[in-house]
Amino acid sequence: MPKMKSNSGAKKRFKVTGSGKIKRKKAFKSHILTKKNSKRKRQLGKDTLVHPTNEKAIKKMIPYDV
Repeated sequence: MPKMKSNSGAKKRFKVTGSGKIKRKKAFKSHILTKKNSKRKRQLGKDTLVHPTNEKAIKKMIPYDV
């Protein structure tokens, strides 16, 4: 059976934690930052975990990282 291909976009966007959960970056931090307050921008810079309902789909996209 041939090797599975990882989804290149998913490889760049997600990382797997030691416990097997998937980390992601938050959206809305790239532009139009003047109208967003400092607290909001600071919190958008932090990583967060992928929702459990989406984990299965993402793990399929990155089979060798999980």
